Amino acid sequence: MGEPNVLSITEASRRLRLTRQRVTALIREGRIHATRVGRQWVVSVGAVQAYQRDQALVLESLDGLIRRTDGGRLVGLSFFSGSMGLDLGLEQAGIDIRLACDSDPTCRRTIAANRPDIAILGDIWKYDADDIREAAGIDRADEIDLVVGGPPCQAFSTAGARRGFQDGRGNVFLRFVDLIIELAPRYAVIENVRGLLSAPLSHTPHVERVGGWRPGLEGTPGSALFYVLGQLRSAGYAVSFELYNAANFGVPQIRERVIMVCHRGSDPAPHLMPTHSENGDHSLPRWRTLRDAIGRLDPTSPGPHVMFPEKRLHYYRMLRAGQNWRDLPEDLQEAAMGGSFYGGGGRTGFYRRLDWDKPSCTLVTTPNMPATDICHPDEDRPLSVAEYRRIQEFPDDWVFLGSMADQYRQIGNAVPVGLGRAVGLGIQAHASGQAAEPPAGFRFSRYSGTDERTWQLNVETRLARRLSKDVQLPLLPDVGAA
Repeated sequence: MGEPNVLSITEASRRLRLTRQRVTALIREGRIHATRVGRQWVVSVGAVQAYQRDQALVLESLDGLIRRTDGGRLVGLSFFSGSMGLDLGLEQAGIDIRLACDSDPTCRRTIAANRPDIAILGDIWKYDADDIREAAGIDRADEIDLVVGGPPCQAFSTAGARRGFQDGRGNVFLRFVDLIIELAPRYAVIENVRGLLSAPLSHTPHVERVGGWRPGLEGTPGSALFYVLGQLRSAGYAVSFELYNAANFGVPQIRERVIMVCHRGSDPAPHLMPTHSENGDHSLPRWRTLRDAIGRLDPTSPGPHVMFPEKRLHYYRMLRAGQNWRDLPEDLQEAAMGGSFYGGGGRTGFYRRLDWDKPSCTLVTTPNMPATDICHPDEDRPLSVAEYRRIQEFPDDWVFLGSMADQYRQIGNAVPVGLGRAVGLGIQAHASGQAAEPPAGFRFSRYSGTDERTWQLNVETRLARRLSKDVQLPLLPDVGAA
């Protein structure tokens, strides 16, 4: 039998060494000609050969870089993609996201509904570097521009058990670092919670700290990130990081996240360029407010939203915008708070009404839990799904699939789009040789000592003190000069 004149999508993808999804996308874009026969599309052998010839010409003109047919845009691969908040920001900065990966099937459904033309993978443990390249349609000879991801943060959260890399989710963090090293992109971005800065490699529960217990090297605060930095720098990456408040990048929300930008080379990328400041300092506009985000939505027709129990509504009706439990009459505060009345800390999440003229608080995955209530400034209800969407800067036409609880969770877990945009613009500027330093003395968050240089000096001091007391050799690699 001779060679067939037409090929199925599956056969064409095998010849081109691309995924079926990628071939389908190329057909929709008009870059591969196909014909519909019944319910299926078929591709002629000549169309496949024409595409291969075009690719060869483009590769020759671009010295084999991955930016083959997309007008020079950097190409990115996304992991722990969630509902793609970070990726949307990167896209707005001009980066082409070719692949998404998430173990949550509801998140994958959301990604497919909004970005049907990109490759979508599941559990990160199931794929190696070759699998990922194949899914994204990237040949081994092609350079990957960018790998991004925010590994699950619960293992490092200051509100959790802080088990770090002993936690399975912490191990996923290490798997992501391994993949970065295997894929060897020009740039890598790692996003996580503030707790990463102080998380130890090994955590000992308080009940086990008996008999003169003291932490070893691996129990030293900050040793987890110290280890990760050692791995990345040993692989040839210059790493910069900082704790960033998303409000400084035009997001109408107080949300602090660690962003690590890794560049394969000797020159680290500068810190992100802020676009706003709290009080208009550095000639920047003031932070955007809740009113900017949701002020034009009809509060009486909020769409899907959860409710508060009647017991809490009784007290909410006594509070105005910007107030919390401390603004209740003193003789009612203990009854309203119950046992939490005698707890420590500010407890500002109890009976919290948002302020129209300030950014929102950090959005959580469930806005009606007692310690993390997020109540509308005027209405006696939590924020709605639509209001969550606006605060996180998702487009109004972005589809979130799953139950209402799934939708809150997906939006609440997302990186704000504006913060992702700032990351993308910073990488674009560095890649083009046009990077600039942020204003001197700019305060990126509530905390100090969170940039890579100051942080490393502090951690090295703690490790040196521990070494002077321990007789065993250090188990951590030498991170080297920042």
